[in-house]
Formats: sequence, C-alpha cells, structure tokens
Amino acid sequence: MGVRPVGVPLAGFAEFPGGKCHSGESSAQCAQRECLEETGLRVNPVDLLHSVSHEYPHANLELNFWLCSASEPVPAPSGGFYWANLAEVVCLEFPPANAGIVELLKQRLPASE
Repeated sequence: MGVRPVGVPLAGFAEFPGGKCHSGESSAQCAQRECLEETGLRVNPVDLLHSVSHEYPHANLELNFWLCSASEPVPAPSGGFYWANLAEVVCLEFPPANAGIVELLKQRLPASE
C-alpha cells in the first residue's frame, strides 16, 4: 500500500501499486511490471478481480485490479509502499474509482465472531 503524495492528483488517498500500461502491454503484464518497479516484488497475475472506467476532473481512467501470487521471499517494500493485511487495506481511504475493488476485498474478510 502507499499514500499519494502532496502535489499530485488525489493526494492523501491510499493507493495500490500500478500505473499506465505501455503500448502493446496487457493489463496483466502491466501489473507485473508496476509491482516490480514500485515495490520490488515479483508477482504473477492469477485472476482479474475487477475492472472499472472512471472519470476524474484531471483524467479518465481504465483500472484493472489483478489478484496476484507473490514471489518468495517477499522483499521489504520500496518506493514509499508498505505491506498491509486485508483487514488494514479495507479500512484505508481510497479514491472513488477504487470503491468497487474495496467492496470485493471486504467480502474476502473472514466473518467476525
């Protein structure tokens, strides 16, 4: 997880690793590359969990959220990111475009007793 820095659109909101796909790159390939570049973690995309198009004043986005398996060993995160468990992730404040994936992640939480 990361927090968008001051001076960029949506500053202060939580963010998942990710970014713009390169020309000719699939969203799965983009997820692999972005996770490695932003966190140092090698991942293998397993399942496309959620896709959404969202219009912000600063940009129109097409977001693809991939469930990935992580390489072993998991390195310490870099680039301002940190590792968070699912219970922590669903309590963070994300930009509006992330609402759908956050709801899906909440459904994956174990039922509390």
